[in-house]
Amino acid sequence: QVQLVESGGGLVQAGGSLRLSCAASGRTFSTYAMGWFRQAPGKEREFVAAISWSGSSAYYADSVKGRFTVSKDNAKNTVYLQMNSLKPEDTAVYYCAADLWGKGSQLPSEYEHWGQGTQVTVSS
Repeated sequence: QVQLVESGGGLVQAGGSLRLSCAASGRTFSTYAMGWFRQAPGKEREFVAAISWSGSSAYYADSVKGRFTVSKDNAKNTVYLQMNSLKPEDTAVYYCAADLWGKGSQLPSEYEHWGQGTQVTVSS
């Protein structure tokens, strides 16, 4: 069983940066692909970024490509989402998720474990 805890959210002005962290429990973190999703009020949960279990491949939603970077530190059992050039439309609750032996799917249904989410608010 994997437990995920996100941190690093907050309030930032447009154009600013935040780094989200997601700490995982358990000894098998290296075997999990990790994904970041977000959900704004009244909207469906959407894919943001993902990294394969090996860390060799990363994938991004078109809306964040070039601004966000996902990375995975197996020694620290942590996945990060570096968010630069933030926009008001990035405001949402951000969730990390884990997919055993995954390749970095964009589908929420592929992920077995989810964190509780962290709020990101970008002011204009």
